[in-house]
Amino acid sequence: MGSDLIFRALNDPAFLDMNSLPTSSANGAIAYLDCSPLMSDLLAGSGPLADGIVVHCGDPTPAALRRLVQDAQIVLNGHTAMDAELLAAAPNLKSIVYLGTGASSYVDMGEAAARGIVVRVVRNYGDRTIAEHAFGLLLAAARDCARMDRDIRAGVWAAREGIELHGKTLGVVGTGPIGAQMVRIAAGFGMRVVAWNRSGVDPALPCEELELDRLLAGADAVSIHLALTPETRGFFDAGRIRRLKRGALLVNVARGALFDEGALLAALADGHVGHAALDVFATEPLPPGHPFTTLQNVTLSAHAAWKSREASDRLLRAGLALARADAERLATGGALTA
Repeated sequence: MGSDLIFRALNDPAFLDMNSLPTSSANGAIAYLDCSPLMSDLLAGSGPLADGIVVHCGDPTPAALRRLVQDAQIVLNGHTAMDAELLAAAPNLKSIVYLGTGASSYVDMGEAAARGIVVRVVRNYGDRTIAEHAFGLLLAAARDCARMDRDIRAGVWAAREGIELHGKTLGVVGTGPIGAQMVRIAAGFGMRVVAWNRSGVDPALPCEELELDRLLAGADAVSIHLALTPETRGFFDAGRIRRLKRGALLVNVARGALFDEGALLAALADGHVGHAALDVFATEPLPPGHPFTTLQNVTLSAHAAWKSREASDRLLRAGLALARADAERLATGGALTA
């Protein structure tokens, strides 16, 4: 790790002296609010990009968080809530680099805009990783792997009947960068791929473009890759869910709020949806005892589709580069623009 890197755990009581934090007035201090163990490891190999950054390992306490942002001009934020009160305690803050795409879930965007704080996001770092996870969930659903794992751990030996995916039809809903990767993976696996996208499907992709209703009615499995917007919230209501071919497999690595959760649970309970493999949920973490955890025809993962070492490294390096670029503009008196 760079020799200039200031790397301290702010929940250490010995560190809660504000005089030990560097000020931003001279060098545009950059603070990383919530560095995970994986990101800490990757940061060690980031070279000059990491020099001079104040890094907090783990989730900061409210007091430590206020100390972190008090003098920072730029912050890197993995998953820390930044509400209006916190932003008001950061008079020098000019840029928030959110390490991912869902900044609005954590940052009060209206308050940031009102204070002239630019909020940046990192896109496309995990396209392949997320698509691979989606296809892995599809395979797990097709062969009922999760249930057999649970059975064996409970002392039950039961070979479950599976589905051979080669030659089956996969419907991909949303062919942005992640959906496009899913199309390529499935086509390479020997599946027939059909796709629908709100703005049209790239004709270079190895799939057939279909109207959404035709796709839902004809696909043996459907993988969801839509962005969550006001227009797509609840996109899969009871009507659309019931248009799925009976017994179809469903994969969702996009956002839980795309679905009417009650309607999906009902379709799983009566077998209209044969199996759902879900990485995302309307409420996260998924509450203990949630109905998804009680249904045998559901495979769950913990919003982990994006999380590989390779994707995390791309994410961190892109975020550091954005922070460095903003620091350079500020150091030369330049203005930050979105």
